[in-house]
Amino acid sequence: MTAPALVRTSVLAFLAQQPSRHAVHHGVQRRAFASTSNLAAMNYLLKYDYIPDVLEKRAPHREGHLELAKKLIDEGKCLSGGPTGPPGTEVPTGALFIFTELEAANSFVAEDPYVEHGIVTGHSILEWNVVVQKE
Repeated sequence: MTAPALVRTSVLAFLAQQPSRHAVHHGVQRRAFASTSNLAAMNYLLKYDYIPDVLEKRAPHREGHLELAKKLIDEGKCLSGGPTGPPGTEVPTGALFIFTELEAANSFVAEDPYVEHGIVTGHSILEWNVVVQKE
């Protein structure tokens, strides 16, 4: 086989192995990963970074912080939240919250006494699509 024919055969073999946009596999229609659209079951992860002396400085603001989180949990807009840090650490380095709505995550940051009073030094919000979980 000549070099151009070998290349053409290799390319055709490669393309034949690639799923089409709407491939059918064992009688089930599938879309190629690249053709998927927006994520369907979206949650939002709010990650906080705390000041190093968070335990000493949070006390006057803790009740308001927790009340705000509990309010959003009662409304079904926040699923859970709590402090984070490296394994075995006694002082949290931040916190993580899971929200069902982007607006709820943003309003939590805007209203949180920890943010207002400098306990939180930075934050980020990420989209999170739960693909697998315990049923």
